[in-house]
Parts: sequence; C-alpha cells; structure tokens
Amino acid sequence: MGPSIEISRLPKTTTQPYDLEGNPDDIIPEEKLPFDRFKLPPEEETAEEIRTVIAWAIDIPDARHTSIMLRWLKQHKLDEELGHLKRVRRKDGVTSLLLHPVSLTPSLPEFPQEVSMQSPYQVSVPASAALTPLSHELKNKLWPTIFAPPRKDQVDPWTRGKLRWACSAIEKLQAESSKAVAHGEFPIVAFVPPPHEISGVDFSESFTGFDTRQSTNHPLRHAVIDVIRQIAEFRANEGSSSTSLNAVEADSDDSDPIPDTSRSQNGSRYLLTGLTLFTTHEPCIMCSMALLHSRVKEVVYLRPMPSTGGCGGVACLPALKGVNHRFGILHWKNVTDQGLFSLSEDVDA
Repeated sequence: MGPSIEISRLPKTTTQPYDLEGNPDDIIPEEKLPFDRFKLPPEEETAEEIRTVIAWAIDIPDARHTSIMLRWLKQHKLDEELGHLKRVRRKDGVTSLLLHPVSLTPSLPEFPQEVSMQSPYQVSVPASAALTPLSHELKNKLWPTIFAPPRKDQVDPWTRGKLRWACSAIEKLQAESSKAVAHGEFPIVAFVPPPHEISGVDFSESFTGFDTRQSTNHPLRHAVIDVIRQIAEFRANEGSSSTSLNAVEADSDDSDPIPDTSRSQNGSRYLLTGLTLFTTHEPCIMCSMALLHSRVKEVVYLRPMPSTGGCGGVACLPALKGVNHRFGILHWKNVTDQGLFSLSEDVDA
C-alpha cells in the first residue's frame, strides 16, 4: 500500500478579496485574484540554450540585386517563414539573404536570370525571436534576429466570468476530494472543464480524474494521468465536432488548434491543447511531464507539494532547459476545508 494519509486539514479561508457578482466581462485586478502565478525564468540566455533550425541562405555579389531577390521570395511565398529573423544580413562586406527552412522543401525554385548568384548554402538560425537583451545578443551571432521582449505587465487577464468558472471548478475538486476520502482513496483529484469562453460554468462536458493507488495497489494510478487518459480515449473514439472541448483554439503560438472529429485520431493532436487542468495537489514530476507533453495551457493547483511537486515544488518541469512547451502555473490560495486533507510529504501527487 502507498503512504498513509494525514488527517490534518488545509487552513480554511473565510474571506474573498474579489466579487463574483457583476458584469462577467469586467477584468479583475491582478492583486485581487485568488492565486499566485509562477513566473518562469528567461529563456535562451546561454549559447547552449538557443534553439535553432537549418535554413537556406545565399550570398548576393551585387547588393543592388537584393530588392529583386526579396520580390522573388514574396512571389514564391517563401517570405512567410522565419518572420522572427531579418531577411538580409550584411557582414564583412558580404550581403546575404535568408531564404526558408530546409524542412519546408529540400530544393529551391529557379533564381531570377538577371541576378548573378552564388550557390545556396545551409545555415543554422534561431528558431524564435529574442525575448531578452542577452538572448538577442547571442542570437544575432547566428543571424540578425528580431527583438520582441514581452511587456512587463503582460499577463493573461482574468474576467469575472472566468473567475466564476474557476471557482466552480475549485468547488468541484473539493466535493470530489471528499468522496475519494470516503472511499478510502487519496484525496487527489484532477479536473478538466471545457474552456470558460465556451461553457461558462456548464461542466456537462468535463473530465474528472481520481487517484486510485490505494484500491488498485498500483503506483501509476495518479489522478492527472487518469484524466489525460480519459481525454485521449474521448478524442480518439467518442469526440463530437460539436463538443465544447473541440470548439476553441489554443492561445499560445506553439500549440495547434483543438481538432474536430474529422481530424481527431489518437496522437494526431496534443491532448490538452488550449485546456486548463485543475487539481487539488501540485502534480508530481511524472504527471507534470505528462502535462507538458500533452500541451496543457495552464495548471491550477490548490495545495503545494514542496517535496514531490513538479510545478515549482522540488522541480519545475516547464522551466527545464530543452523542453518544447511551457504552460502556466497558478497556485490557488483561497480555498475552504471541504474535504481537502493534507498528504504526507512523501506522497507524489
């Protein structure tokens, strides 16, 4: 059997610094939101961290022909790629033109006859824009890169309607946690509702995962893994194109749209793209990696697990070097004690 459950309860919160009544479209001030945001560290600030792609480039002996080649790129629709990089590089008296990624096509269209060209060559270029001055300096050494720092105040705004949606999800977690304890299970619950833009607080099309390690005596029966499996089976076998889970696109640039049934095959799209996962406890390292691979939009947890958590506790999976996705992490602070029991520090949720 797994580690024992401690019977002490979480502290009860009796006041709320926000008002759920009123216009659902009103933006709630950041200082009144009932959670802390986990701020990820800056990306790509060492030469080893810079992510690159291989692209075609060519030197132009006569700089006056540069405009002709730029029109050629536009004509062949090759200017739509690598928009985070500058097309022209002038270095040591040589004018070079960046064409397109090798992965787009291994060959090149015929160049304009009036332009004398060198043979094209392949070059390693940054895969994304620079977010910090240090990253910009490092990336410019590979190829001139656009500097696009995020605004200091750039956070995902929360409306009153979204806050109602999240509070309803928290209440769902607490109720299901109580049921789990009554059945002799760990009080760990994961819940994925439809996006608030589509469903409001209608959770008729939602998924709830439970930790069943106690009853199954199986170490991998975690609540987060359970809910990911449910969504995988739904999208592979039962998903309807009308379902609200398939009705919105992800907000982040590196995520694909949530697929409709005509394209929904197991593995054809990442499982949690555009979705928020609520969980009673901070996911462990195994579950955090599953969430990262599933392209979850954000994770909201109630109880931190400093000894085992993978979302800022013992580690932070989306902040690791080399991972190809980052998700938001919110620690919900304002909770009541309805069914939420503490766990031993050695339990991995």
